[in-house]
Order: sequence, then C-alpha cells, then structure tokens
Amino acid sequence: MFCLMKSRAGSDSSRAMGIRHGTKTQHHSKPISNSCFVFILLLLIFTPRVDSSWWYIGALGARVICDNIPGLVNKQRQLCQRHPDLMQSIGEGAKEWIRECQHQFRHHRWNCSTLDRDHTVFGRVMLRSSREAAFVYAISSAGVVYAITRACSQGELNICNCDSKRGRDSDNKGNFDWGGCSDNIKYGIRFAKAFVDAREGMVKDARALMNLHNNRCGRMAVKRFMKLECKCHGVSGSCSLRTCWQAMSDFRRTGDYLRKKYNTAIEVTMNQDGTGFMVADRDFKGSTKNELVYVENSPDYCLMDRAAGSLGTAGRVCNKSSRGTDGCEVMCCGRGYDTMRVKRVTKCECKFKWCCAVECKDCEDVVDVHTCKPHKRPDWLDVT
Repeated sequence: MFCLMKSRAGSDSSRAMGIRHGTKTQHHSKPISNSCFVFILLLLIFTPRVDSSWWYIGALGARVICDNIPGLVNKQRQLCQRHPDLMQSIGEGAKEWIRECQHQFRHHRWNCSTLDRDHTVFGRVMLRSSREAAFVYAISSAGVVYAITRACSQGELNICNCDSKRGRDSDNKGNFDWGGCSDNIKYGIRFAKAFVDAREGMVKDARALMNLHNNRCGRMAVKRFMKLECKCHGVSGSCSLRTCWQAMSDFRRTGDYLRKKYNTAIEVTMNQDGTGFMVADRDFKGSTKNELVYVENSPDYCLMDRAAGSLGTAGRVCNKSSRGTDGCEVMCCGRGYDTMRVKRVTKCECKFKWCCAVECKDCEDVVDVHTCKPHKRPDWLDVT
C-alpha cells in the first residue's frame, strides 16, 4: 500500500508542477511501478481469499474471541462483541450443518469435505459460484437460524426467549389456545439475516447477489418445517381443550429439502443494471424465489485440482452394484476400482438380560471394499 501511495503522490506532484508525460521524469517512475507490481503480485499469491470465514467459528469451540475470528467484516465483529453467547450457539450450529452437508453428499464425488485448520473451511472449491456453493450458503444460513432459535427456546441466551403467542386459533382438528414455549423463529431469522448477510452487503456483484438469494432460501427452509405441537386437556384427556405451540422440525428435514433444491438449482446471470439476476435459460417460465441459484457450472470433481479446490475421488469407497452417484462407475469417473477383502466386527446374537442390560457377541465377517483407482499418469510424465 505504501508504494501505491508513493506512486500516486508522485503523479499528483507532477501534475502540480506542470510536468507532462514523456519527459525524463517518467524514466524514474518505472522502477517504482515495477516494484509495486511485484509487491501486489506477491500479495495476491500468498494472501488467501477468506470467504465467509464465520464458518470457522465451529472449529473454535469455546475459544470464540471476536478479534481472532478471521474474515469477519465490521458488522459481524460488532455483533460478535455485543452477543458472545450467540457466537457460541452459532459455533455449535456450524458443526451441525457441516455434518448435515456431509450426510447429504456422502455418496457424491464432492462430499462436502472440509480442510483441517483452514480458515476457509472448504478451501478454494467455494470460490466458484457453483451449485455446491449455493447449497453450502443455504444450509449454513439455515444452520444459524436453527441454532439461534433453539438456544432462545432453551433459555441459553439473555437477549431472547420463547415466542409468547397468546390467544385462540384453529386447525383441521378444531380450536386451540396458544401457550407453551413456541420456538422463536422470528428472532432466529432476524439475527441470521443481520449476521450472515453482512458480508454480502459490502459488494454488488453476481456472486454477492447469488449468496444473498441462497442465504434467504436457507432461512425460509427452516421456517417451512415449523410444526404445531399440542397438549390435550379435559376430562380423561378427551382433548376437548388443547394448548398448542410451534416447534422446529428436525434439521434433517431442512437438509433433505435443500438437497432437492440443489438438484433443481437454476443457472442465472446478472442483469445489466447490476441490481438482480436473470435466468440463463430463456425458456424458463417459473419463479426463482424459492429455488437455489448458481452462476458457474461445477467441475466434475473427478481429479485433484488445487486451483478448483477439487480433491478428486481417488481412494473413495464406492458401491459396485449401484448405478447411482455412489456406484463405482460414476464415483470413479471410469478409471476403475480396486477391491480389498477386510474383516468387519459387528454386534450379533444380542439378548436382553434381566435386569437391565443387553448382552451381544462380537461376530466377524469378511466383506469386499471397493475403492476408486487413482488417475493414471500420462506416459510422457514417466519418461526421465
């Protein structure tokens, strides 16, 4: 930055002195310009882009210190400093949504793998505006809503508690009274929007618009699966009177829903005035409001590609008999697979013993495990 300031100051002073380009003074500015270029190039090479590093909160555990979380923008850092207990909840929620992401993609070439001690969590794969990035942004936003809402209802936070709905309402079973402890989804959504969207609000490009849209889809996915839970009152539990409250469904339902949205994600392009996006397929007639969107096509993830963030599928376990994404033909990208016989110990012949234990035997079984072959090196690479 110093060389940029020096260079700019030099040009300003030249203009003030009435010196025109093409005179001898231009000869002295060239080495400075070259040194600045090298300095900037080194910065670009050795300074990794930290993308949505609030995800890294999940790896910090109880050691969340706002000033030490890499990649937070000012608004996120301010929210962190004002609400450290909320950051603890977000950290626990991050572990949960990453596990859910890995569950949803366990049988795919890209399996939502994370990088140990890497502040970007997923590496360079998230730099591409792909379907995978769309899913990660959506489920991470959903994870914040879920974690904050749950913490509010469980009384873990000072700033919020249950949603105290009161009055009467009705459903297909008849009338009921609002009561109990409804999950405070409104607060969860409000805080998630303020915290997660803060980074994207600083820039106006296609990726920021894509991230904001998918963040919203994730928040709405949690709200979509709110359910009504009731307790019956009356003579002998006749349910003539009911007290009901709203509760979140298991996070797996949100994961399953967003996984389906990943399958039907829509390719978009930024419009000319930079305020929104258009569907790339001109024949598309539906609405993108509740759909995940992406800008760039995904790599095939078959081979290790550091630039693209692809880890490849060499060594991945595959299913020989499956024709789906977990099948050896698809998973191994046509490279073939190796088979290894391994011994597997499982619990068997379990019996209930009075009182109160279950006793099992260890049974040994031999199974075939199939793993994808590595990419074959071209012959010219083996020539010395």
